[in-house]
Amino acid sequence: MQSTIHPTAVIGQSAILGEGVTVGPYTIIEDDVEIGDGTVVWPHVHIASGARIGRDCKIHSGAVLATEPQDLKFSGEKTWLYVGDRTVIRECVTLNRGTKASGKTVVGSDNLIMAYVHAGHDCVIGNHVVIANSVQFGGHCEVGDYAVIGGLTGVHQFVRIGRFSMVGGIARASLDVPPFVMAGGHDSFRYEGLNAIGLKRRGFTSEKITLIRDAYRILFQSGLLLANALEKVKSELSQEPEILENLDIFASGTHGRKFIKPYKK
Repeated sequence: MQSTIHPTAVIGQSAILGEGVTVGPYTIIEDDVEIGDGTVVWPHVHIASGARIGRDCKIHSGAVLATEPQDLKFSGEKTWLYVGDRTVIRECVTLNRGTKASGKTVVGSDNLIMAYVHAGHDCVIGNHVVIANSVQFGGHCEVGDYAVIGGLTGVHQFVRIGRFSMVGGIARASLDVPPFVMAGGHDSFRYEGLNAIGLKRRGFTSEKITLIRDAYRILFQSGLLLANALEKVKSELSQEPEILENLDIFASGTHGRKFIKPYKK
């Protein structure tokens, strides 16, 4: 299938475009860019050197991808932005390249990234993630598969958001969000219970949801010190992968030891 490139688009000589790629008017694609088969790039997009874009993506007008990190430590080193397959990037999204810390910013496959989202340098975003309008990620953030992040949320640098979790809109995500939970709040960021509806929609069994809920109650509603709650989860609950995943986020990372108290109505 032949690619379609508007005559006003500017394409670098060393850029590699797959079969069936569409490039709209006044778009700029620099040298050292690779775009997979079937991807559509709308008008007025800027894709800078170091971008590696997958197949069948849709990149809407005004998006700016793979430009230099907004980091004072960046000194011009060669770094990359990777975007997986079938990801939709809406209007005016900005995704920066990595720094020498990791060398890359990574966005997975089958994601919906809505208008005006910004992902800073060295972020890693998983697959099947929904990020609503105007979410802003600092550098080095991580987002697990199937997470949902509400609009106008600010995510502090180095924060991790676990798989199948949901962060409400207009939140100030300053600490890690464990997998499978709901979190939110602007003045006081807090946990708001299990993301039970989201888990059901993703095919989790009732037994699995009950097990995850039991862990949540011990960790956040038992009144135990965190260290004692972790030991109770380890000793009393079946060590299924979801339980081990939930425990792991407390034991690793800069923010993993600073969890906040859950919201109590």
